[in-house]
Amino acid sequence: MIHPKKELAQLVIHLCEAHKIETVIISPGSRNAPLIIGFHNSKKINSLSIVDERSAAFFALGIAQNTQKPVALVCTSGSALLNYYPAIAEAYFSNIPLIILSADRPKHLLNIGDGQTINQKNVFKNHILMSANLEDEKRLQNFNIVNKTILKAIEKKGPVHINIPFDEPLYETINKVIKFPELEKVIKTSLLNEEPLNVDELELFAKTWNNSKKKMVLIGVNFPSELIQTQINHLLKDESVLVLTETTSNIYHTKIINGIDKLIAPLTQQEKENLQPDILLTFGGMIVSKKIKQYLREFQPKDHWHIDKTKSLDTYHCLSHHFKVSAELFFSQFFFLTKMNNSSYQADFLSIKKNREDSHSKFLRKANFSDLKAFEAILESIPKNYNLQLANSSIIRYSQLFSLDNSLNIFSNRGTSGIDGSTSTAVGFAHSSDKKTLFITGDISFYYDNNAFWNNYIKKDFRVIIINNSGGGIFRFIPGPQSTNALEYFETQHNLTAKHICKMHGLNYLCATNLDELSLKIKQFYKKSTKAKILEIFTPKDLNDTVLKKYFNNLS
Repeated sequence: MIHPKKELAQLVIHLCEAHKIETVIISPGSRNAPLIIGFHNSKKINSLSIVDERSAAFFALGIAQNTQKPVALVCTSGSALLNYYPAIAEAYFSNIPLIILSADRPKHLLNIGDGQTINQKNVFKNHILMSANLEDEKRLQNFNIVNKTILKAIEKKGPVHINIPFDEPLYETINKVIKFPELEKVIKTSLLNEEPLNVDELELFAKTWNNSKKKMVLIGVNFPSELIQTQINHLLKDESVLVLTETTSNIYHTKIINGIDKLIAPLTQQEKENLQPDILLTFGGMIVSKKIKQYLREFQPKDHWHIDKTKSLDTYHCLSHHFKVSAELFFSQFFFLTKMNNSSYQADFLSIKKNREDSHSKFLRKANFSDLKAFEAILESIPKNYNLQLANSSIIRYSQLFSLDNSLNIFSNRGTSGIDGSTSTAVGFAHSSDKKTLFITGDISFYYDNNAFWNNYIKKDFRVIIINNSGGGIFRFIPGPQSTNALEYFETQHNLTAKHICKMHGLNYLCATNLDELSLKIKQFYKKSTKAKILEIFTPKDLNDTVLKKYFNNLS
């Protein structure tokens, strides 16, 4: 069997195999040749090749987002490495494990004017869990450093960076496997491996909980979990508990508030005061709704408790306690100490929710064709048991206004909320999933990341819907940009279509410009095909903001 002659390359590949890294995404280069040779010849790791490093990193992030397992990335030296940065930042804030393996020139070739050379050591220092810089001829030290770095990615769920210097020659191979020490620690992720909370301490919090008539539970980005769903179902039996979720929470129940902006936007002052919780309990990732953030910063709870194994974000400027465990373990312990409480808190706001839903349906029956109306048609069309990937900006916000089918698993890059890699993430996610995947995106997000299709891993059942409103439509909704004389710089107006992109990458293309066309084309869209499909929906840019404003005005 062929192996790279470079010991550092063999060491890194050995430890990736030992830690059961299943996938590596390789971008072409020369300085990374020893790693390319080694990973390509590994029988335990699946190697994929993607040219564009920025797209490759988001593709890897999509795989890790789906599998909840670390994915490795390999690139050559120089600016290639910097193209990973947007995805690394997203992984850092979204707790997604990535292992960045960058080839570098040896120390004596740095900062002397040699080509394709930058200062790679610790280059991601503000958005990385751990950085390591290896050195030749220090086998045991290098082994321990690489092992510790990979463990960090697995245990803490985030990105790590290992910088590996290679001197020429780079392409030499041998048949001999270098022997390295055995691993002492193998990570197993399970509730049984978590340290339970102190019961005496927890009883004090349970006492406060049991004496409170208004408890709000707010759930952010959450990976689909049957256990969490069961625990939330139990929690909702308590009349004093109001559960608020977002599209990306992946929690479904008739007794939850799943349209936060719909609920809050038209509230009267008295209703806002009535909604103010005694206790706010939060878990999950980033919250999309700006309205709930503003509300809870103004109407702060007496106590804000956050549940997360690693991170504690004081989003509402009133955090009082951080439970450093998973939500699953927290509720498994906490429920034994709690009791139901008589209260009208849940019923009062579920009644308001019902009124909002009635207003929502009534408005949409008469609404003009627009982004909002297109979204209604799209969401009603999605077959059951799909993965749904949502781009950022307007797309994720529109999704928050609708009740989605409870068979859908929903994901979005909400760590940094950027548009830059949404498509590549969705492509990577679809590649690694047994389920079919639909990606809904805006035009600017789509065009910004059209290199997502520059690879050989596009599944034929992958589906993309583009809502094309000829620019960044969100800048017509928010009040600031239109009050200036520089709207064109915010909005990015254009007359582009995805037709030629589809032709270039061999994708099937459909388009619609009104509701009748959309109803017809969407029936064809989900049918089996030999190629992935893109449906581009053109909406009236001058009408979308007017329709949305009327929608919110008609909710009360």
